[in-house]
Amino acid sequence: MNDDKYQKADVQNLKQISSIWLVPVIALGIGIWMLAQYVTSKGPEVTLLLSTAEGIEVGKTEVKALNVTVGVISDVRLNDDYSAIIATAQINKDAARMLREDTLFWVVKPRIGKEGVSGLETLLSGAYVQLQPGSGKEEKFEFDVLEVPPVAPPDAKGLRLVLYHKEAGKLGVGDPVLYEGFTVGRVEKMTFEPEAKKANYQLFIFEPYDSLIRKKTRFWLTSGVDLKMSAEGFSLQIGSIESLITGGVSFRVPKGNEPGELITKDMSRFRLYNNLKQVRERFFDEYLEYVMLFDESVRGLNPGAPVEYRGLRIGTVRKVPLELPSDRDGFSNRQIPVLVRIELGRIYGEVEEESLPRLKMSLEQEFKLGLRASLKTGNLLTGALLVDTEVYPDEVMPELGKYSKYDIFPTKAGGFAQIQKQLGSILTKIEELPVEDTLVSLNLSLDASQKTLLAAENMANELAVLLAQKDTKAIPGEIRGSLQQIQDTLNGFGPDAEPYRNLEQALARFEQVMLELQPVLRQLNDKPNSLIFTGEKAKDPIPVKGAK
Repeated sequence: MNDDKYQKADVQNLKQISSIWLVPVIALGIGIWMLAQYVTSKGPEVTLLLSTAEGIEVGKTEVKALNVTVGVISDVRLNDDYSAIIATAQINKDAARMLREDTLFWVVKPRIGKEGVSGLETLLSGAYVQLQPGSGKEEKFEFDVLEVPPVAPPDAKGLRLVLYHKEAGKLGVGDPVLYEGFTVGRVEKMTFEPEAKKANYQLFIFEPYDSLIRKKTRFWLTSGVDLKMSAEGFSLQIGSIESLITGGVSFRVPKGNEPGELITKDMSRFRLYNNLKQVRERFFDEYLEYVMLFDESVRGLNPGAPVEYRGLRIGTVRKVPLELPSDRDGFSNRQIPVLVRIELGRIYGEVEEESLPRLKMSLEQEFKLGLRASLKTGNLLTGALLVDTEVYPDEVMPELGKYSKYDIFPTKAGGFAQIQKQLGSILTKIEELPVEDTLVSLNLSLDASQKTLLAAENMANELAVLLAQKDTKAIPGEIRGSLQQIQDTLNGFGPDAEPYRNLEQALARFEQVMLELQPVLRQLNDKPNSLIFTGEKAKDPIPVKGAK
């Protein structure tokens, strides 16, 4: 056989890896690339502390800023002591710059509050977490979620103030801050200091109204309707419509006072007063305290009642009654001590503390000239009393001294007390009249009169018989006429005669009146003021002890 007829075979080495394996390799590379892309694009996780998980769903509840989604809730769990909810939110990488120390979070859901109705769009879409970007220098990844939306953002233009009060619950978040009835700010936050026992209320005053805050500015609580009845009469104040529903706080510089310098520093502290009246009284810091001892009832005299001089207020009643020192004789002393303040600023204007001793000596000179205090009715409708001062030149200067640690302000019985005393004296004299003896004497006189009339009647009958005799008829006509006139006169005093009947009726009526007057006199003796006041009244407060 010829070897040329056969061709030589080409021998080639087979490939160890098939090209088909390129597909998973490429897929793996794409996966690694996507994973790296996800890791590099993933933002930080934020821990949110909530009081409740209402409306929060994992993977569905979004985190939004300016209505743009910047994250989503990725986990919800209870904390260790089950007192709160810990939610984890995955924030987008481009939103990480928003997470600062002053960033705020709150849940947006349907809400009906003091500012109106909000969050209605969440009825269909569900609740979401609102993020308010911060501007602080330090980053932060753990936040407390607010119960209500903030009044103003941290970078809002305005002024933040802190009001302090000894009681909590006076204001709520969102309550209006009013100036002359116009809303110029809101209450942002409430805190309480256990050690100082003070409640702090943080306010935000919007620009440009922050220029109204001065050093002498005073803040006080504003209720919707403030109705007061006192010795000064009726006082009705109505705030804005919003404060009528929710209340709030008002401020201004009291009239007649210098405003002071402008306040520009945030978180400046001011005292919160209960009402405008307390604000006005606070400016009379320089005063003299006295004790007034009254022998009459102090019913209707309340703390805060005015002390006046001819209608001008010169002070304020502070305590009714004042506690009695242990060296007094209790119920054996009928005087009621009342603590008052003579506010010299109401009389002399601006008063310095150094001038108090001199003004006190001047007031003591007025005591020597007859200056006295007495109780007077300030309001007939409510029965409220006030302390009125007047100069009585004829009054003898008493020994004043001190009552406990306070100087004594001399007093004089008021006009009503004097009238009551005089009325009681008159009724006592009426009661002391011998009414029963008088009635006995009248009865004896009536019996004697009846006997006299009977004797006159018998005499008249005898004269009639005498005149009917023949011998009598023989008496000359003039004598008969005289006897006839005597008979007619005696007949006028008989039981059937008009004078007799009138006298008898008059005596009977007088006797009936005197009998009916006896219960009235006994009642007046028991209660002398029953002619003015009717019904039983509560007993007057009697101190444990009083001055001799």
